[in-house]
Amino acid sequence: MTHLNLTSVKEIPTRSETVYAFEVSGHVSDDDAEAMAEYMNDAFDCHDKVNMLIRLTNYTGSDKDALFDGDVLESRWRALFKVEKYAVIGAPDGASRMIRMLDKVLPVDARTFETSQETEAWRFVGTVVASDNKTQG
Repeated sequence: MTHLNLTSVKEIPTRSETVYAFEVSGHVSDDDAEAMAEYMNDAFDCHDKVNMLIRLTNYTGSDKDALFDGDVLESRWRALFKVEKYAVIGAPDGASRMIRMLDKVLPVDARTFETSQETEAWRFVGTVVASDNKTQG
């Protein structure tokens, strides 16, 4: 599988075949959301379980119509059964509260981390960045 490299979503290569990490910055367009959803649906086809890490940098939101895209809906539904651990670094306060709440009701171990806790986030998902010999941080 090739690495995802879009305007607002760039994959961060890891040392694990089952950990998918992404840098999300700026505004996520409908096209970028759909491409990421297709990419993760392909990953879900290849693995029983995966872990995900999202690093938000200057994130300003996403196109609302992406919520109704078929591939986006499919990937979110499949993530409930395919994602074991989900880490978000640098989530805005409202998103952090929502992730903490959803962690209590969904079968995904979801956690948020401050930017200063990036090392802990990488440990949580169980890998390191592929281009580095130590945990990202």
